[in-house]
Amino acid sequence: QRLRLNLNLQDIIGPMANREPIQIDEWYHCYNRGVDKRNVFLEERDFERLLLHMFLGKKSRPIQLFNENDHRLETILKKPEKATRPDIVEIGAYTLMPNHFHFVLKEIQEGGIALFMQKVFTGYTMYFNQKYARTGALFAGTFKSRHIADDRYLKHLISYVHLNPAELFEPKWKENRDTLSKVEEGLREYPYSSLPEFIGKVRPHKLLLGKSIFQLFDEVPSMRRMIKDAKTYEILNL
Repeated sequence: QRLRLNLNLQDIIGPMANREPIQIDEWYHCYNRGVDKRNVFLEERDFERLLLHMFLGKKSRPIQLFNENDHRLETILKKPEKATRPDIVEIGAYTLMPNHFHFVLKEIQEGGIALFMQKVFTGYTMYFNQKYARTGALFAGTFKSRHIADDRYLKHLISYVHLNPAELFEPKWKENRDTLSKVEEGLREYPYSSLPEFIGKVRPHKLLLGKSIFQLFDEVPSMRRMIKDAKTYEILNL
């Protein structure tokens, strides 16, 4: 299916909001949710499609899928020529939830994050609208972003992002510590997060991520450490 990006972007991602200028070599927490809090990923193929757009979108060239016979993520990741193009952003971590997403992104080229988000979510909205016979914006306006001031703050953020799916396995896990083992098992197996790469699981998905983010950690943080870091991030952003 050929994807064309020459459409009215406001119809797809909503009006552009004023935001602080994004600086090269700085990390940002970027996030958004479905319009009217609707689910934007309805099945496995939808999650995989967004991850595919992330992998292709972080490169300097436009996302082009019309020359591909197989649109499965793992097939594209195994093509070495796809990984050699210059990056416009570095993806440090991510989590996709049924109705929202969280990215940790570093600006590599000027305007890279904005361009990355435009390419990824314009293409994904076109895919979703065609697949499910709908029209109009899929996400709630333009994406939100927060600057990550230092490495300590960045560690807190990564834990926060990776703990997002916990509510899928145990909605009241924060109040019931007896369920932490169940939550930890679910997080380790959740396929739409970068946590498996941080705990050493071998997947082609590691190609989505940059290398510098792993230099932050001498060892994998425990679940208790992740929860503490995640709560710290929440407090800092109240």
